[in-house]
Amino acid sequence: MIRRLAGIDEVQAVAWNRLVPADQPALRHEFLSLLESSGAVCPETGWTAAHRVIEDGQGGLRAILPLYEKSHSFGEFVFDFAWADAWHRSGRPYYPKLTAAIPFTPVIGPRLMAAEQSEQAALAEAMESQADGNRFSTAHALFCSDEDAGLLAERGWVQRDGCRFLWRNRNYRDFDDWLGEMRSKKRKNLRRERRQVHEQGIQFRWREGEQLSSMDWNAFYELYARTYHERMQKPYLPASFFPALARKMPESVVLIEALDSMGTLVAMAFCLRGNRTLYGRHWGSRLALDGLHFETCYHQGIEYCIERGLKYFDPGTQGEHKLLRGFPPVKTRSMHWIPDPALRRAVADFAAAEARQNQAYMAAARAHLPFHREHRPNAPERAP
Repeated sequence: MIRRLAGIDEVQAVAWNRLVPADQPALRHEFLSLLESSGAVCPETGWTAAHRVIEDGQGGLRAILPLYEKSHSFGEFVFDFAWADAWHRSGRPYYPKLTAAIPFTPVIGPRLMAAEQSEQAALAEAMESQADGNRFSTAHALFCSDEDAGLLAERGWVQRDGCRFLWRNRNYRDFDDWLGEMRSKKRKNLRRERRQVHEQGIQFRWREGEQLSSMDWNAFYELYARTYHERMQKPYLPASFFPALARKMPESVVLIEALDSMGTLVAMAFCLRGNRTLYGRHWGSRLALDGLHFETCYHQGIEYCIERGLKYFDPGTQGEHKLLRGFPPVKTRSMHWIPDPALRRAVADFAAAEARQNQAYMAAARAHLPFHREHRPNAPERAP
């Protein structure tokens, strides 16, 4: 039986997490629950929880779908504002819509999590039946896995391709071992960039959830909020979210801190850790120092992955500057259910043209990677 949840706390964390892959900390019950209880996800912020679960005869969970009723498109990182305008010009509202995603967290992973493929199909059908063009205009599964994309494509969903950059650990001994795969000039430039930061007296440390106090989180949040305030925006996540997450998921929280010569926190990168992947999520700084962002958000994360034996480093969306720092492009997939035939054709044509542009862009991007030819990927690397 499929059931709608008005909040994720209607099911037990252990039951939900049993269906979540070990490398997906942002899909865990604790993470999604804190988004709701902190007020980051609620009708007032445009995210109304509407999760779907399939239960067996004894009330056990067989399948789960993190799903939200959206009254806007912010915090998704798959930009469909032009689609909303097209719906408006056709005389129909685009909002509300249904979105299967992790709020404010553009991480590739499964959305239809189930024990059997038939149950995945049942979850997809549940979205399609709701997004009939009346109550909800459309349904969307963002940054979904290859398996989800294939299943939804067979059901007539439109695929939209994107690109991000992903570092892969090929069993490097240390950072210099990884640099050895780069061309000489690129290797020297990167070492000089790192040296300039350290010559300014900046030191780095890595700390995990159980090592951080309330005072540490207060200092962190000042920098996190600064990033938003500089753009005249309100932070998506409240101050209470982060220390609560560190208490509930200490093994999944990593803070990369940059300290000046007096030991004062001047920059930070907040990351989530799975069993194979480090996910860079948030950044903040009080200094405008050349190279500080790259060192804090990329180089330190690579060192952390090598030392901890993690296979992948996903530093977040966008950013061509990641190419020169050894992050090859990978394809992302989002799937879209559009019940109106005419609008579906228009979106499908747009998505097909965009996919061709994305393919050409990724091919050109690979040519700018800093590696020796024998270490340069010839085809798009797949996301984990």
